[in-house]
Amino acid sequence: MLEEHLRERLRERDILLMTHIVLGYPSFDDSLRVVEAMVEAGVDLMELQIPFSEPIADGPVILRANQESLHAGSRVERCLRFAEDVAGRFDIPFVLMSYYNVLFRRGVDEFVGRMAAAGLRGAIVPDLPPEEGAGYLEAMAKSGLDPIFIFSPRTSDARMAEIARHARGFVYCVARKGVTGAETDFSAELDAYLARCRAATSLPLALGFGVKDQRDVDALRGKADIAVVGTQTIRVMEERGVEAVADFVAGLRGGLEAQAT
Repeated sequence: MLEEHLRERLRERDILLMTHIVLGYPSFDDSLRVVEAMVEAGVDLMELQIPFSEPIADGPVILRANQESLHAGSRVERCLRFAEDVAGRFDIPFVLMSYYNVLFRRGVDEFVGRMAAAGLRGAIVPDLPPEEGAGYLEAMAKSGLDPIFIFSPRTSDARMAEIARHARGFVYCVARKGVTGAETDFSAELDAYLARCRAATSLPLALGFGVKDQRDVDALRGKADIAVVGTQTIRVMEERGVEAVADFVAGLRGGLEAQAT
């Protein structure tokens, strides 16, 4: 199970790194090069996003990546074949991220079965609340996959407890209201929010939305279990090329520690 794997890694490191890519952006060849670079730099797990035309949780950088990937011809089956390839090639967990329409159009049972066959470990579907996802939750349980749900600063304690009943693997804690890519204030207010998240679930906590450098990762030590970096990695790739990704990811935690095994 994903939770057990993460806890084993957390015995070796005080905080884990999860990175995010949009599949097929700027091309599937480049996506593979980015995955290779990230694994080499020491990421602990990776989120693979199937591009969607209306990614409502994503800011302008990831939105543009979704649109350009679709424009270049990315399709769901091609993304699943890519995910199967990297899950078989690299020894880290991969989780899929997309929006519910992608699952619905293909058929939830068929989609989840395809994820399991590809060797994926779970999925993040940000626009599917647990009370509307009975079929999805049943299919995920049958396939041994983890449904990863989301907390936000506006989620009440009671709602967190309800979401936690259905969550598996880890919980994704959104650092602030809004979409990905904007600035996050790593303040006492964020600390209090993470304390509420911790009280609501025994699962590992991942913190995303605005984590962009080593200082941000350091600020999360002892408060979250996983630092999630997405938008900034895309910016680095766009501005400095795929070759810069490995150094950027290694630098998030300090080069030597990031490459420790």
